Amino acid sequence: MDPDRPMYRWRQLTPEQRQAVLVERQSHRLPWHGPPHYESESQLYLVTAACYEHQPIIGLSPERMIGFEAELMTVCNDFSKQVFAWIVLPNHYHVLLHAPQIKTLLKQLGQLHGSTSFRWNSEDRQRGRHCWHRAAETAMKSERHFWATLNYVLNNAVRHQYVMCWQDWPHSNAAQYLADVGRELAEKRWREYPVLDYGDGWDPPDL
Repeated sequence: MDPDRPMYRWRQLTPEQRQAVLVERQSHRLPWHGPPHYESESQLYLVTAACYEHQPIIGLSPERMIGFEAELMTVCNDFSKQVFAWIVLPNHYHVLLHAPQIKTLLKQLGQLHGSTSFRWNSEDRQRGRHCWHRAAETAMKSERHFWATLNYVLNNAVRHQYVMCWQDWPHSNAAQYLADVGRELAEKRWREYPVLDYGDGWDPPDL
């Protein structure tokens, strides 16, 4: 990793830099998603992928975060029926979605990982670097599992101490979710479907 290019951390950005990130995201027309509607038939998955050895390769710069976010959401929207919750962090991402053809989605994500690896290794002058672990899916087993997972995804930037509040992290749909469902319902779901130790032992650490 180039020591002169520090990992992107939202809390270290000035208000002007934060505003520039939000403007840049808007220029990419990154999609917002409506409130989720739980479906009893599964086909509902949490898809997760991490950078190799949890290195913050995605988060090398705000521009890289924004660009990858746009590419990831394009793939997820094109190869799923609905995206309920998503977040991109400097070294991993999570997406909760309805994907009847999950193997096709995972194949497309593999291609995205390949193209971004090639491009980023060229940019960082690290040809041959291993950038990604393979994306993995976890099927939702119940309504409780679904809502706890949604809370977990939207809270992930807080879990990793990038921000203090869900809606402050720009690379997720947390702010839009809160705007769509309202704070009262969001807080009710948080109380009824707590995260507790969800993710302990497998959620990628930060370096």
